Amino acid sequence: MAAMPFIAGNWKMNGTLSSAKALAADLAARARASTLKLPRIALCPPAPLLAEVTTAIAGSPITLGAQDCHAKEKGAHTGDVSAWLLANMGCKFVIVGHSERRADHGETDSVVKAKAEAALAAGLTPIICVGETEAERNAGKAADVVRAQVAGSLPGQATAANVVIAYEPVWAIGTGRTPTPDDVKAMHAVVRQTYAQGRADSADLAILYGGSVKGSNAATLLAVQGVDGALVGGASLDAVDFWKIIEAAPKR
Repeated sequence: MAAMPFIAGNWKMNGTLSSAKALAADLAARARASTLKLPRIALCPPAPLLAEVTTAIAGSPITLGAQDCHAKEKGAHTGDVSAWLLANMGCKFVIVGHSERRADHGETDSVVKAKAEAALAAGLTPIICVGETEAERNAGKAADVVRAQVAGSLPGQATAANVVIAYEPVWAIGTGRTPTPDDVKAMHAVVRQTYAQGRADSADLAILYGGSVKGSNAATLLAVQGVDGALVGGASLDAVDFWKIIEAAPKR
């Protein structure tokens, strides 16, 4: 078997009430009208825009996701949002361990693992992000770095049915640069092989590629063996470009 294709849009710290409503409504209308076999689709807006996006995508195949969660269910954690609240707001997915969180907030693999565990406990599917920096790749350490991140960030109860992994080379995020198809294939194989240690369902695990994915290169990247979809940044803020990526998703 192979994982069901999945395209997730990470809006990062972008959008207003009006722009979020318009973008989500546009995509929802395209999804309702489509005659294609669509992949799973999720939109991950900033937390203050979740309610607006929920309303705009109602009745469409698009699901709601969040960009981060705290490891605790509640408590004195000013500025943080719990996985349980995100689930209560209608989220089905939550991104954890994005390289921008790891870099800007010093999140370690153990922190990412705790957040992924919280997501699972709340009934959410964590999208666990891993990826090497340019310096690590140039030093020949890309596979070792990603292998360690996967092993250190995965909850013990992870299965192909309840987690998604996104491979995002840090040097490709927002830069317009992408790895070669052979590099993407090799790194996705590293992710799958690492996940497979002690697990029998690795063929069913959804592994997404992220890093300067756009409509013009989506078909090439999504055709690579072992790539089950994409975690899309900047291009997810443009309905036309994001829809091109959705249309390029593997058909399974």
